[in-house]
Amino acid sequence: MEKFIPFEKLSKKMQRELMAQKRGTWGGLNPVTRKPENPKAYNRRKARKWSDDSMTVSSVFMGSEISMWYNYPEGGCSQ
Repeated sequence: MEKFIPFEKLSKKMQRELMAQKRGTWGGLNPVTRKPENPKAYNRRKARKWSDDSMTVSSVFMGSEISMWYNYPEGGCSQ
């Protein structure tokens, strides 16, 4: 039978080995604490998407107006 030695008096290497044996796995559980996003907080990604969408819409309208202007024959606009 082995002689009992208190944990505090063991060498650091032995302490690490004992702790590794006692330590288990979390299984499928992720121990990171999560919380839902604050809906009132400013979200840069959301604002960026909105500005990108608005720029594409205005450029589409401008493109169609310009193409309409240049499709008229050499006399100007027809009314």
